[in-house]
Amino acid sequence: MLIKSIAAGLAGTALFATVAFAQNPTTTDKSPTAASTATTTSTTASGEWRASKMAGLKIYNDANENIGSINDLLMDKGGAIKIAVIGVGGFLGMGEHLVAVPYEKLKFVNEAVAYSGAGTAPGGPGTMSKSTTTTGASTGTDKTATASSGSKWYPDHAVFNASKDDLKKMPEFKYSE
Repeated sequence: MLIKSIAAGLAGTALFATVAFAQNPTTTDKSPTAASTATTTSTTASGEWRASKMAGLKIYNDANENIGSINDLLMDKGGAIKIAVIGVGGFLGMGEHLVAVPYEKLKFVNEAVAYSGAGTAPGGPGTMSKSTTTTGASTGTDKTATASSGSKWYPDHAVFNASKDDLKKMPEFKYSE
């Protein structure tokens, strides 16, 4: 008897929920809402980079040696990126040394690092070819920056003119609270 009562209650609840979802709410205000305005306006961001994809971006020096990766980007209250926090050394985030460098000192490259020589690894012996770069302050609208990247929403890597040892000697960056 108890099971029949529970089943009848669940069936009644489902019936009321179906009726409630089937109704269309009516509004007397004919002005467009913010949500409908946002969906009808088309915005394109061709040539722009996603900030969420910048974290983890590898950084090479002018000798094409891997010197670290971007951990964070810090911006001013106006929204302009001012500082790149770079992680140097460590393994899987352990023992990593964080340093802050001016964002405009980074150059972004859309093409992958091209290696020449048999079986050389990044930072190993052998030479690598240079790629087209854009400065850190660039919005990505430069034709050389966007032509080769296609639909990719982030650069391949960044270049910073320092060695890994130079970065390790810099004062460690700490987030203040």
